Amino acid sequence: MKSRRHRKSAAIVGNELRFLLERIAPDSGDRLPPERDLASQLGCGRETLRKVLEDLEKDGEIWRHVGQGTFRGQRPTHLPLRDTLLINGVMPRDVMRARALLEPQVTGEAARKATADDVSRLREKVTAGRRAEDRLQCEIADDAFHKAVAQVAGNPLLTQVLMFLSNARRRVNWQRAWDRTYRRIGIDEFRGLHSDQHARIVDAISKADANAAITAMQVHLDTIQSLMKREAN
Repeated sequence: MKSRRHRKSAAIVGNELRFLLERIAPDSGDRLPPERDLASQLGCGRETLRKVLEDLEKDGEIWRHVGQGTFRGQRPTHLPLRDTLLINGVMPRDVMRARALLEPQVTGEAARKATADDVSRLREKVTAGRRAEDRLQCEIADDAFHKAVAQVAGNPLLTQVLMFLSNARRRVNWQRAWDRTYRRIGIDEFRGLHSDQHARIVDAISKADANAAITAMQVHLDTIQSLMKREAN
């Protein structure tokens, strides 16, 4: 008979691993323990753990480098020095303006191209946001949702541009501005208002209504921008 440690489902292991990472690798760039140690701590088999790690990597929560290990956060883009200096110095208002110009149109394209599987995956991202239990999980869920919308649009160039903006969101200037905003809204507003807005975006995409999807994303980005402006004053 198989031992109990090998009977855990991937879903259960995934939830337990997310909690464990908050303690052992809370920040982007933190290295995770070796697979054998993680499997031991989680009480699961290596095969199940690898499936969970693959899912986390797809969602941008971890990245792996052969010979170096597994790390928390999204894979570095290794931008040229000039681009790195630009992204480090960009102001939050510039990031939001760029997002406001690009993301609604990308969302409209996603509405034109989305399959039933795409919509199901987007709804999973909304659910993850509603279940976020701390700031880090909120940020991961938010980034994963917007990244998924861009991927559904199916244009690699646009996806890379939006990933560039996503990288800017993890830099000091953005984080300082978002810290001020986050202290006021907390996770309840993210799980409520922001997740509701994400859900309306997905509803429009599911109906292949590009105009409604564009408007829903515009409303969402306007909400974020208004909150950040209010905290800056």
